[in-house]
Amino acid sequence: MPESHPDLLGALAARLGAKHVIVDPAEMEGYLVEERKLYRGAALAVVRPGSTEEVAFVVRECAKARVAIVPQGGNTGLVGGGVPHTGIVLSLARLDRIREVNVFNATITVEAGCILKTVQDAANGVECIFPLSLASEGSCRIGGNIATNAGGVNVLRYGNTRDLVLGLEVVLADGRIWNGLKGLRKDNTGYDLKNLFVGSEGTLGIITAAVLKLFPRPRTQAVAFVGCASPHAALSLFESLRRTMGDELTAFEYLPRFALEIVLRHAAGAIRPLGGDHAAYALIEVSSPDPELDLRHQLEKVLEGAFEGGTIEDATIATSEAQNAALWHLRESLSDVQGLEGGSIKHDVAVPVSDVADFIVAASTACEEALPGVRVCAFGHFGDGNIHFNLTQPVDMEKSLFLAQWERFNRIVHDIVHAMNGSISAEHGVGLIKRDELARYKDPVALDLMKTLKQALDPQNILNPGKVVALEGDLPPALPVARKA
Repeated sequence: MPESHPDLLGALAARLGAKHVIVDPAEMEGYLVEERKLYRGAALAVVRPGSTEEVAFVVRECAKARVAIVPQGGNTGLVGGGVPHTGIVLSLARLDRIREVNVFNATITVEAGCILKTVQDAANGVECIFPLSLASEGSCRIGGNIATNAGGVNVLRYGNTRDLVLGLEVVLADGRIWNGLKGLRKDNTGYDLKNLFVGSEGTLGIITAAVLKLFPRPRTQAVAFVGCASPHAALSLFESLRRTMGDELTAFEYLPRFALEIVLRHAAGAIRPLGGDHAAYALIEVSSPDPELDLRHQLEKVLEGAFEGGTIEDATIATSEAQNAALWHLRESLSDVQGLEGGSIKHDVAVPVSDVADFIVAASTACEEALPGVRVCAFGHFGDGNIHFNLTQPVDMEKSLFLAQWERFNRIVHDIVHAMNGSISAEHGVGLIKRDELARYKDPVALDLMKTLKQALDPQNILNPGKVVALEGDLPPALPVARKA
């Protein structure tokens, strides 16, 4: 258990108010366990500052006491990055103001505790969109999205979170505040400091506010669900759509047969989209701010050509907003229903788009040979090379025995990813669960640079210690609860 620091807690309570320094174990519980319940941590307290200045005060006091700080937003992370093993949890939830919406500059300035859906709604209120879209958008917070460089379904057209950030406000490890809240598209005055903090998972500084890009709201869209004979056929269809529809191609999501089967089995309101069964499926969305474009007709022409050429086996195009939502429901329900089929060993990986079909086939074959009966659920953002290569336990196998093979399957899947010059973490981050995997797959020079940056910006190693990169003296990552079973 973390050691007590009564003087520190007293100082924090005096500045923030006692109700915002939580020490009751029952009240702290939700902050100590991550989304998938793989990790459970411990902390001295949960602290809830209400402003950037209060965040800076907390950091200065913790720095003086040499007490670790684990920043936390909505606690929806999937890699253990927000789980404390010592010190305090610093919740950004009270920093939830939208500071400015600038339509002419196409930017929105928000505090880190804003829920992603709130940011989306604010953009929509001025006839714009903030295109970051995730399954957890109703509960995740923008500071965490930025700190993990979140991806989502719209990366194909709009990019990762990193591509949506123009400026940041960050509290550094010594309590100083860096004000980089500039809404500039061009700023060539030295190092790009903001990109040090995007994706750093709170290990280099605490993001308290951001200037984000806005985009014109689409006025017309078309959504299709397509059946293919293989991942390679789906990749061929993607290339055809990218070539013919360009930036109008907003999303291209891939699902294998098993994924659609379990969604239809478990998801409320799920309706079979096509008459027959197919080895592979694609969910496609095209959109434009021009209401005069007949995108449905354009998409239909591409799909007709693909059908005549043998690239696809069947397709349906939605004819209403309700049908659009019904098709998206099939994809959006997948993460929730996987657990209903038993244990799931998850991998969030990326390979070059040109190799994504080869990867799915090679990794699926290798895993099925390693454990006959394992059910591969490889799905995801086909158009940017990001596949959630998840493995569902065989139907006749004990869950605990299956999850005990996590490391074995990491080696199989990650070795194939590495051989294809890919990444073992595409959009979920590193946290604890992949920290030690980096030592195996990351370029040694890159790792050395990362450690140098960490030691330079956080010399006391108090900001989310033990996450992303391991430094001397860090605690080893605790075994995930699920793997101990």
